[in-house]
Amino acid sequence: MQRLAVFSGKGGTGKTTLVAAFAHLSERVVAADCDVDAANLALLLPGEDEPPRPFFAGLKARVVAELCLGCGDCIPHCRFGALGWVSDLEVEVEVDPLACEGCKVCGLVCPGEAFVFEDNQAGVWTRRALSATHDRDAGWLVHAALGVAQDNSGKLVARVRSEADALAAAHDIDTVLIDGPPGIGCAVHAALAQVSRILVVTEPTPSGEHDLLRLLETAAQFRVPGCVAINKFDLSPAGTAAIEAACAARGVEVIGRVPFDPAVPMALARGELPLGERVAPETDAAIRALWRRFSTQPCASQPGALITPRFGTPAP
Repeated sequence: MQRLAVFSGKGGTGKTTLVAAFAHLSERVVAADCDVDAANLALLLPGEDEPPRPFFAGLKARVVAELCLGCGDCIPHCRFGALGWVSDLEVEVEVDPLACEGCKVCGLVCPGEAFVFEDNQAGVWTRRALSATHDRDAGWLVHAALGVAQDNSGKLVARVRSEADALAAAHDIDTVLIDGPPGIGCAVHAALAQVSRILVVTEPTPSGEHDLLRLLETAAQFRVPGCVAINKFDLSPAGTAAIEAACAARGVEVIGRVPFDPAVPMALARGELPLGERVAPETDAAIRALWRRFSTQPCASQPGALITPRFGTPAP
């Protein structure tokens, strides 16, 4: 089984658009939307969802009203400001669940032992059987939604990935296609682990170049080979040249260049993939060529080759 992941150093580069197109171009695939903060791959991959499953992470405090003495000793000890009085007229403490971090200090200082700690539902995840094409099943999509004010530590991403791997094994599908979260944080680390190779989608801007290089350096820490695609490359020839030069200096191959096409956002607004007659011929050709290259050939960059001195020297 190969695990192909698509990332971006910043949001808005066109990463999810390309992943949706790749999933359509693949004969059979399990797609994993690991951008759980803003999961929207499902908007472009039609199918039937299974009932959502809850995802629990961390703890939340709750006050047992019958045991609360109304002393208020716990309130100044909460560093997150999650404790307060129910009202000016009631001598009873309540917990703000959005502010509570489950640290349990309130339980330690409460003389009445009025606090209990319960599993926190941090989000939901589900599986979608993708609509059949060419008289055969097209595969699956695993996607999730993080709850309001919940911490994206990477655990929900890990759950999405494990379910995608299980579906691929159960249905004899040899490709798992991961839509990774943007940036270089914990969720990215969870999505990077144990992937075969990554494609980093960038745009020809100074911020696009800066965040691209940070992400490539992060991937090198995981010994994951990576290659690059430049979206809307023709909007800034100078910016594209700068990114190509930076990649060449680091031994990273630029394997695709997708032109700017006003028809792409129009297709997305209709819930359609930017392929075929919906877009310009050169756009369709560029996306198809990019998928053929990324899905069939290894990336030229060597794992660990990008690690800079401030991160130390990779082990031999």
